[in-house]
Amino acid sequence: MNTPHTNPADGEEPFVDIRDLTVTFTGGRKPVQAVSGVNLQVRRGEVVALIGESGSGKSVTLRSLLRLHPARRTAMGGAVRVGGRDVLAMSASELADYRGRVTSMIFQEPLLALDPVYPVGAQIVESIRRHEAVPQAEARSRALELFERVRIPSPERRLQAYPHEMSGGMRQRAMIALALACRPQLLLADEPTTALDATVQIQILLLLRELQRDLGLSVVFVTHDIGAAVEMADRIAVMYAGRIVEEGPARTLIREPRHPYTRALLGSRAHDALAKGSRLPTIAGSPPDLSALPPGCAFAERCAFANEGCRSLQPRLEALSPGHRVSCLRLNESLAAAA
Repeated sequence: MNTPHTNPADGEEPFVDIRDLTVTFTGGRKPVQAVSGVNLQVRRGEVVALIGESGSGKSVTLRSLLRLHPARRTAMGGAVRVGGRDVLAMSASELADYRGRVTSMIFQEPLLALDPVYPVGAQIVESIRRHEAVPQAEARSRALELFERVRIPSPERRLQAYPHEMSGGMRQRAMIALALACRPQLLLADEPTTALDATVQIQILLLLRELQRDLGLSVVFVTHDIGAAVEMADRIAVMYAGRIVEEGPARTLIREPRHPYTRALLGSRAHDALAKGSRLPTIAGSPPDLSALPPGCAFAERCAFANEGCRSLQPRLEALSPGHRVSCLRLNESLAAAA
C-alpha cells in the first residue's frame, strides 16, 4: 500500500476538488439522479479508490472528471476542479486539450476503448502528436518506450498490432500506455482488471502501483474488488445510491468500518474467518430507484438500525477522526451493536 498522506482538509491544496457534484441523466422517461452531492478531494500523488455496488455512482463520478457524459442528456451541477481549473466550465477546445494531457483514463474494456481499425502504436503516436509538437519519429520512439515500460513482450512488433490481435492482459497494458502517453497528472481507472483472470489482475495492479509511484500520479480508482482497493489506495470512499457514505484512510476503513453499509459490504465477501461450507453473507434488499430517491437515507430500507428519522432526514458526512468521515444518523447504535 502507498504511504498514507495527510487529509486535504489539513491545509494542503487538493489537486482534485469535487464539491456538491450532481449528475442527472434526462434522456429517459424519468430523470435519473446518478450522483447526489458528492464531495471528494484528491491530493497530488495520492490514490483514492471508490467502492460500492453496481449503480452506486462510482463510474459516473469518475467520468465527470473528464466530462464524458452526453451533454444533451446530462445535467451536471456543483464544481469539479482539477489543478485549479473548472472542468465543468471548459469550452470544447479546452476540454480537448485537457483530456489526455492533464487527466487521462484507463477504461474497463480496452477492446471497446481502442480503435479497432488502427494499430495500437499508431493510436499512441496520434495522441502524443495531438498534444505535443513533436516529429512522427520521436512520437513513435516514445510509444515504443511506453510499451517497454508497461512490459509488453516484443514491443517493436506489438506497436503494429491491432487491438483484436492482443490478449486481454496485453490490451490492458496497451491501454495503460495510451493513458500515460501525454504525461498526465491525474489518472482515472475504471475497473481496470475486471475482465482479466486472477493472475493477470495481480500483474496489472502491481504495474499500476509501480507506475503511480514512479511518475507521482494522482489516481482515482473505481473497483468492486475490495482487496484491489486495499492494495492500491491511500484512501477509500464508499458510495451508495449516488452519495459517499463513508470515507477514510484505507487501513482505517477496512479495519474499523463505521457505516452499516460499509460493514455489510465488507462482510459480504469471502474471507478467512468464513467457515468452509457456510453461506456467504449478503445485503438484504435492493438499492433504491435512482429516479425516485427517498427523502432520507437511501440505505434505510436495507439497514437493521434505521428508524423513522432515517427515512425522512438525509444524514451528512461527519468527521469521526482526521480523514475519516461517516454519514449515518444511527451511528452510535450501530457501533454498539457491532461491539
